[in-house]
Amino acid sequence: MFFLSYHSCVEHGKVYKQFWAADVNVLLLIGQKRDCHSSNSENTKPSMEELNEASIAVPDCLRAEGSDECAIRRIPSALCSFVDPFCDPKKPVKTTFSDISSAAFNIRDGINRTPTIKSDAFSSMFDVELFFKQEFLQVTGSFKERGARFALMRLTKEQRQIGVIAASAGNHALALAYHGHQLGIPVTVVMPKFAPLMKISCCESYNAKVILHGLHIQEAKIFAYELAKHENIKYINGFDNPDVIAGQGTIGLEILDQVSNVDAIVVPVGGGGLIAGVALAVKTLKPQVLVIGVESEMCPSFKNAVEQRDEPLHPESSLADGLAVPTVGDNAVFMAEGLIDDLVTVCEESIALAILRLLEVQKAVVEGAGAVGLAAFISGKLDYLRGKRVVSILTGGNIDTTVLGRTIERGLAVDGRLIKFDIVVSDRPGGMAELTSEIGKTGASIKDLFHERAWLAANVYSELITHLGKKYKQISFPGLLSHNLPRKIGIRDE
Repeated sequence: MFFLSYHSCVEHGKVYKQFWAADVNVLLLIGQKRDCHSSNSENTKPSMEELNEASIAVPDCLRAEGSDECAIRRIPSALCSFVDPFCDPKKPVKTTFSDISSAAFNIRDGINRTPTIKSDAFSSMFDVELFFKQEFLQVTGSFKERGARFALMRLTKEQRQIGVIAASAGNHALALAYHGHQLGIPVTVVMPKFAPLMKISCCESYNAKVILHGLHIQEAKIFAYELAKHENIKYINGFDNPDVIAGQGTIGLEILDQVSNVDAIVVPVGGGGLIAGVALAVKTLKPQVLVIGVESEMCPSFKNAVEQRDEPLHPESSLADGLAVPTVGDNAVFMAEGLIDDLVTVCEESIALAILRLLEVQKAVVEGAGAVGLAAFISGKLDYLRGKRVVSILTGGNIDTTVLGRTIERGLAVDGRLIKFDIVVSDRPGGMAELTSEIGKTGASIKDLFHERAWLAANVYSELITHLGKKYKQISFPGLLSHNLPRKIGIRDE
């Protein structure tokens, strides 16, 4: 009898790769959701030549003499040459509750008061009363609008005329560009060269000046710091500026107003500005409410900072890229001290499954950084909240369409509904038809099938390899034995 055994890699945190040693590669889609397709094309990034030259101009003061390259490239200590006076690690600034109240009053006409809705399906699934604060319904798709607008409104008349600058690969840049356009304030955003073209175009559509610099956000930030110093432009930190923190804290006020008798609030954590603001607002009004932070295990920088671990982090590619901040905000950590009840981390597999669950159950497209709260429930990190009334903040929905497609497939794989395996079939008329017929009898549909004739192996697998958990049942193909096909089908990790 043939068996295809599989289980979830959520518990093991491993990525299982295909073992290329067979004739036919079959990708099975199991379950009722059979219409999910993703693109296999690479996420092509714009080249400098493809973009508007005006949007990537570099001031002469930052160019090396006789070269088109920026002088900043040759200053490895440039980050230390400029200190944001509002984000000085030696003099952390503590936002007050009155600052959050002021922010709520001032931004009320410029941002959406997003709904907080109860999910009956997830409440039943996790034995909690689970509500979602839908911040992805802001105009630019994320909670970042709150802090960006309040920070812009706090500028002096002179600063409003000169404008502001920020470094961001996504949501902060979009929020600052949009509200700068609304308030008539010039905005410059420095983005990494490989920032998504869609986000670059959106920023430009709000009349923001976009400068592409560096291969990652840290290089973009160094360049933005130097440009702010040379041009005397105010730099607005996306997660550690006190006004930004105050603006993000208004989410906490809205949650307490929208959900009565809430027991806990689950907050995604990246640079720390959101959880610092929300924790201050909530603990001031209702100190008994638990404030729980959730980070990606790929970059637990806030947890390390709170526990005073001096461990350098080098974030890798993550589904929750919005939380991949190697160095958290000094003001945020200073503020959050004593206000956060728990910090948990979640793996990539649970994040992928959370995105899939939100899409299927809530009909909501949420980015990885916004889905980590649900991922914490899925991975069992918040089981102690059973029977409680809980609000999870869905912070944003700006996920690239190509990434969304791959994430859906990854979530299906984690959920045991998408399986890839190799098998050798007899190279004779009807051989492939017999294979597909037997697969169809099990109720599975074939999503993709690749027939390889050049690389054959007489004995592909000698034993069944299982690494994916125990919660899924085995799939058997008893009819294949009668056709002299291999006795076992498996998945091997590399």
